[in-house]
Amino acid sequence: MIDQAIIEFDKALRTVFAQARSVRPVPGEGVPEAELSDAERAHAAALMRVNHVGEVCAQALYQGQAIMSHNAAIRDTMQQASREETEHLAWTERRIAELGGRKSLLNPVWYGGALAIGMLAGRLGDRWNLGFLAETERQVEQHLKGHLDTLPAADQRSRAIVEQMKVDEAEHAETAVRLGAHELPAPAKAVMKLAAGVMTSLAYRV
Repeated sequence: MIDQAIIEFDKALRTVFAQARSVRPVPGEGVPEAELSDAERAHAAALMRVNHVGEVCAQALYQGQAIMSHNAAIRDTMQQASREETEHLAWTERRIAELGGRKSLLNPVWYGGALAIGMLAGRLGDRWNLGFLAETERQVEQHLKGHLDTLPAADQRSRAIVEQMKVDEAEHAETAVRLGAHELPAPAKAVMKLAAGVMTSLAYRV
């Protein structure tokens, strides 16, 4: 029990403070850097910071859900998705640096809140746990689609990262549905969307 607690605490520290690593090549790595205005660069960096915060939260959600699940197949699904989200962390972190931006100062707060939500979702049972995962990924996919609409057209490096993240998130949602996810009620979806809106607004600036 103590060993597991140490492992989970180490995951949290690595997510919030350590530099993430990617097994896959960074999308858009071979694309030349675009000529962007100062305003375009700042906007792109802020959007990538929002995406980085989303990946910090995803790590915490998956961790909390996996801790509470008693189903080995579902835990494996959470862990696989978490590994892919770690790659997203690495991609967005690198792109933020390339654009001259910074990560959110509130990352420890984002992580702690998302971990608590993930554990709560896990306590509701595996099918609701998976339903929460599926709805989270659907909302993230829509959020990424919105970023593609507002990122500078010339910033193909950022756009390539967001495109691949969008593909991965859709796959995570489909996997959750295949494993038996319950559809969340409309009020729950609305609350999740409202909370995500608050997070993205703050993360864009802080």
